Amino acid sequence: MITDAVLAGTALTLHRFPLEQKNRSLQAWDAADEYLLDHITTAYPDARDILILNDAFGALSCTLAARLKDHAQWHITQVSDSFVAQQATRHNLAENQLEWVLDETKLTQLDSLATLPEQCDLILIKVPKNAGLLQHQLSQLSHLAAGIPIVAAGKAKEIHTSTLKSFSHFMQPPTTSLAVKKSRLIFCTTTGKPVADKFPVSWALENTPFTIHNHANVFSRDSLDIGARFFMNYLPAGKKPLRVIDLGCGNGVIGLQTLARLPNAQVTFVDESAMAVASARENVTHNLSDRVDDCQFIQNDCLSDFSPNTADLVLCNPPFHQAQAITDHIAWQMFLQAKHTLRNGGELRIIGNRHLDYLDKLQRLFGNCKVIGNNKKFTVLSSIKRS
Repeated sequence: MITDAVLAGTALTLHRFPLEQKNRSLQAWDAADEYLLDHITTAYPDARDILILNDAFGALSCTLAARLKDHAQWHITQVSDSFVAQQATRHNLAENQLEWVLDETKLTQLDSLATLPEQCDLILIKVPKNAGLLQHQLSQLSHLAAGIPIVAAGKAKEIHTSTLKSFSHFMQPPTTSLAVKKSRLIFCTTTGKPVADKFPVSWALENTPFTIHNHANVFSRDSLDIGARFFMNYLPAGKKPLRVIDLGCGNGVIGLQTLARLPNAQVTFVDESAMAVASARENVTHNLSDRVDDCQFIQNDCLSDFSPNTADLVLCNPPFHQAQAITDHIAWQMFLQAKHTLRNGGELRIIGNRHLDYLDKLQRLFGNCKVIGNNKKFTVLSSIKRS
């Protein structure tokens, strides 16, 4: 992993999370971070209250935090939907002897559903991959005072006409920079005119009495995704008092169905997205209100810090990407931590695209793996912890 960075003249050591991932070509910052920081250093040298959205691993926050020692009145607010992003920021601040900004409340971390601070004089956005999340964030920003400058950054190929239309809908008409290192900046200002947020959205879950509620950054927020639809055919049923974990729960539809099929189960919903965990909680509350006490809802980096030998069943539809990077290290982390958390005789049951090499991975890790369902696109696999 590349860790040595020089951003806007500031030398930093920056780690990409999770630390255990082995793809050495990945790093904690990109050309869009560099472009954004170079621009604001020149254009907004006196900005005092800076709001940062979607800082993936803390590159923006750490670079600006390095300047706080010389500017006692400055303050940074970092807003992210990602537990891992905020964890990485704290780690990278400490790595660069900047953790004091958290202790002295010079840098505040908020999740994506928190109320934004009313006072800020510069807004920085890393354009998220999820267009719905961007729209939600722009709606939040539309409630701030008029005239606050916004500078957004992203890969040029991912800033589409639809992206600019979103900015136009909520803000003053945007302009864009020239592309540099395949990255581009977007410039606009707040209008002071609030525009309603369309999220969360709701839809009926097919073949059930349930209505699903999804916040903006939840995968497949507008309908049941085809992987979950297939996985629902292979969920357990019965009266055993199982301890179940819905790992990477998203909107919680798998855990919700599990609660309905296992009346004596306890289900823990885990996701690194604050919006996913909030969606899962709302879906249990609205659809199975009498089962809320049988549930826990946890925002976390997979199963980090979970106690060993405490779960009977882990259900998982693992991702094969992190932001724009295609990678299987998150899936592997999920498998390793699931084995650690399962009791002897406990089961990891997953669904994955057939082209992914999960069967061999689970066979190596658990010493066993069997196919319990498949179609042309997906396969459902089961591994039992023997020791």
